[in-house]
Amino acid sequence: MIEVTNKKVLDWVNECKDFLKPKDIQWIDGSHAQLEAIRQLAVDTGEMVRLNEEKLPGCYYYKTDPKDTARDEKRTVIATTYEKDAGPTNNWVQKDEMYARMKPLFEGAMEGRTMYVIPYSMGAVGSDFAKIGIEITDSIYVVLSMNIMTRIGDPVIAQLNKGADFIKCLHSKAKVDAENKWIAHFPEDNTIWSINSAYGGNVLLGKKCFALRIGSWLGRKEGWLAEHMLILCIEAPNGVKKYVAAAFPSACGKTNLAMLIPPKHLKDAGYKIYTIGDDIAWLRIGDDGRLYAVNPENGFFGVAPGTNSKSNNNALMTTKKNTIYTNVCRNLDDNTVWWEGLEKDIPAPTNGLDWHGNPWNGQTAKERGAHPNSRFTAPAENCPSIAPEFFTGKGVPISAIIFGGRRAKSEPLICQSKNWEHGVFIGSKMSSETTAAANGAVGVVRHDPMAMLPFCGYHMGDYFQHWIDMGKKMTNPPKIFNVNWFRTNKAGKFIWPGFGDNLRVLLWALSRCEEPSTATETTTETPLGFIPTKEALDLTDINIPEDELNSILTLDKEIWKEEVAGLKQWYDKFDHLPDELIEELHKLEEALK
Repeated sequence: MIEVTNKKVLDWVNECKDFLKPKDIQWIDGSHAQLEAIRQLAVDTGEMVRLNEEKLPGCYYYKTDPKDTARDEKRTVIATTYEKDAGPTNNWVQKDEMYARMKPLFEGAMEGRTMYVIPYSMGAVGSDFAKIGIEITDSIYVVLSMNIMTRIGDPVIAQLNKGADFIKCLHSKAKVDAENKWIAHFPEDNTIWSINSAYGGNVLLGKKCFALRIGSWLGRKEGWLAEHMLILCIEAPNGVKKYVAAAFPSACGKTNLAMLIPPKHLKDAGYKIYTIGDDIAWLRIGDDGRLYAVNPENGFFGVAPGTNSKSNNNALMTTKKNTIYTNVCRNLDDNTVWWEGLEKDIPAPTNGLDWHGNPWNGQTAKERGAHPNSRFTAPAENCPSIAPEFFTGKGVPISAIIFGGRRAKSEPLICQSKNWEHGVFIGSKMSSETTAAANGAVGVVRHDPMAMLPFCGYHMGDYFQHWIDMGKKMTNPPKIFNVNWFRTNKAGKFIWPGFGDNLRVLLWALSRCEEPSTATETTTETPLGFIPTKEALDLTDINIPEDELNSILTLDKEIWKEEVAGLKQWYDKFDHLPDELIEELHKLEEALK
């Protein structure tokens, strides 16, 4: 390991050591030998289970406490000096009060344990987009997962020794106590504290905590965007590549779109899809006035249930080696894993352990084998569709930004915004209807602007303003669209086939990004924006009844009058919003009359 000479780093690590009181300290250098020794220790202590080396080489199983299985938004806070900086949509606690609340929980939390120090980079080490963090933890699971999800080790230490700044990330699983669990962000101090959780979403602090909550704060201050977005590349038959960034709330097909497989006739024609990111995008303005994006992560933290060869074969193949599975079902007959919706020809094990660790016979059990939020943590390099551009860290020029939600009746299949400001308005009104997988009533509309509601680290009114300001700095901004794969017919069935066929919709969007647009003649202008006619879409081999196809390519004004009323209530939550958004809402209301 390279010697750490950065005094700020050493002082902070020593400060943490003094109040955590670990039995020893281990710096993570990222070497194969060190990581293998830690993996073996995880197996020896029972923290993780090594899986079938022939069928799942390099893969491990990990189980969390039954009360610690998902991100805990109620205990996720933004801790600033003043409440106005956090805004009305975040859980705010005054900064000094939060430190005072959490420090006693950390006092002596690592007694008898090893304190691991993980220097890591979000983004390719040393690239213009990259940011460095250091996570201190007492969890082997965190060490091994951060090795998958970020770039770790000596190259990062070399950057720190050159004086690179860093985000201070402190985690202890402590007692894994649901009543004293906190995930606190101190953006004014470039600091994240997480305690009493061992679930990835709460403890892999480079992910949502750093990459989005702290990242969005830094982005506003430094003039870039940290977004909850996938990034994909669409290569046309002539070899021309175009890049799309897209934001979706949960249960809206984000990962499936990131790893999309073209329908047969488009694949045969020569279209190819490459994955750059499935969850997070950092976007900066290039010298040419365009918006460039990178995926700052190095792996995928995906939901296992429902992942199969039909829904997302690329994701399934990604998990076949060097992956950590969390809270899935274990098949004891061959020491592999299983989850609901895996494959039709892979039946549930009769000799298994459910996600609680209890004996489970999938043929007779009434309870689930895998937790609904069970996960896989897999290296991005495993993905069959991973793009070469993923590894460079230089960023790709974004032609189109896609927003989307799950709406049964209101949003059309796709709609293009009229300009950048109108596109920000489109993003600010994003919403989805709750499904049976969520707690509470089904069909309730929940607003989630830019899919960032749980992840924006500051006042969302200021966040919208930052989007407006970014648009003014670009000479060639991306076009902005809204999509909805989830319109239903009278029988409640989805009208659009979705999955790989969504490429047909993206190709229309990219045609609208050409200068001049090649789709002008087959487009309808509505109060909401530009909607394609059915002639504008490639519908080869798709059989949708004429009336249903027309319904997803039109705007129902009466429904949208109700939507405007709901949007007004949503906007009322904010004590300030950009004038441009208020004006766009007024224009929409007038156009619907």
